[in-house]
Amino acid sequence: MTYWLAEVGSNHNRDIDRTMRLIDTAADIGCDGVKFQLFRADDLYVRPPAYLAARELPPEFLPAIAEQCYRAGVDFVCSPFSLDAVVALGPHVDRYKVSSFDILRLDLLTALAEEEKPVIISTGMASDSEIRDAVEVFPDSTSVTLLHCVSAYPTKPRDANLSRIRALRDRWRVPVGYSDHTANPLVVGYAVNRWGAEMVEFHFDLDGAGAEYQHGHCFLPDGIAPVIDPHAMEAWDVADDPADPDQRADPTDGKRPRLWAR
Repeated sequence: MTYWLAEVGSNHNRDIDRTMRLIDTAADIGCDGVKFQLFRADDLYVRPPAYLAARELPPEFLPAIAEQCYRAGVDFVCSPFSLDAVVALGPHVDRYKVSSFDILRLDLLTALAEEEKPVIISTGMASDSEIRDAVEVFPDSTSVTLLHCVSAYPTKPRDANLSRIRALRDRWRVPVGYSDHTANPLVVGYAVNRWGAEMVEFHFDLDGAGAEYQHGHCFLPDGIAPVIDPHAMEAWDVADDPADPDQRADPTDGKRPRLWAR
């Protein structure tokens, strides 16, 4: 079964009521986890762009997010962008996520290993040797899930390079998934049903009013829900059968059965 992770990012708009609705909506459409980002603009840039501070998740939201996720039956997942953020998240999160921009932060990875919680690592900005260094930080590699991603926002479907999912799995022998930036349901379906993504992270907004939605890489609920529905894509799972079928349809329904059946 695929683990579905709704990445809220900054689409909470620093509004606690909106944040709670994002969690509940993600749970309603079948997600297993809801992900946030804990950063301070001043920690990321020497001169942060003016808009970025308005996208910070208020740390005082953390207990309420954890409680709402628990009530909704989904994991609280968060990306810490500093060592202080690791500490702040410790009492609240079920899993940590490392962004592809931070995969070289071995100090951050070491701090996460000491937390002894599952860790998800995006690989979009990393070479194979850098991925190796990151995985080796964790004594128990079964606690690590790698996500293939392309660090473009949005990513064109033709650039998704989904075969990388299999390459990562074959090389590192850990669970491997896909972090989507295409907002294309066919790409996500193909990642799961053709390449076996064990986790899918997708950027998620309620209504198109989120701070990140304008960039074109976020799903709305109606766009992603049919992909998450385990019954919506059952045709992907039908085995190939090259044999000529005995009949085109049940003879009792009058829909052109073959001659022998007629």
